[in-house]
Amino acid sequence: MPLTASELSSATAAGDARAIEAFYREYFDRMYRYARQATRGDEATCLDIVQDAMLRIVRTVRRVESEPQLIAWVRLVVRTTAYDYLKRESRRRVRESLATVGATSDRDSDVDVEQLAWLRDQLSRLDPQLVKIIELRYEKRWTLGRIAEAMGLKTGAVDGRLRRAIRDLRSKAIDDV
Repeated sequence: MPLTASELSSATAAGDARAIEAFYREYFDRMYRYARQATRGDEATCLDIVQDAMLRIVRTVRRVESEPQLIAWVRLVVRTTAYDYLKRESRRRVRESLATVGATSDRDSDVDVEQLAWLRDQLSRLDPQLVKIIELRYEKRWTLGRIAEAMGLKTGAVDGRLRRAIRDLRSKAIDDV
């Protein structure tokens, strides 16, 4: 007999192994879908996120009275877990790229110089306010919220402008190859 959301959340919070297994079986597909939506990541990434989210759920779940309430909470946990995962990966990539800066060959340096020259040229053609946003985000490593506050914009507007600028630059880079 299937457990209600109230019974399942209560038993999971109590640490009942069978309830945790039932919770996992019941919500796995949904959690995977939420991870996929939040990250557009590959299968391995989404599975890692679901695993991390499930651990969070087991540690923090409380009795929830209704199925919609439980689903909303599960979605929130998966989404925040996904964002934390993406931030961690981003910081790891930055650390790795900084570690390799001194390890480039002369040939790589020539390519980097050409790419930087191309990028500088493209940036010089953009709106100065957009260039400032790009500098604050990628050179100064400011958050979107901090940039929005400094520029008198909404966070969503800053995010949208950056996404469009990057998309356009990528498109031009592909066309120029």
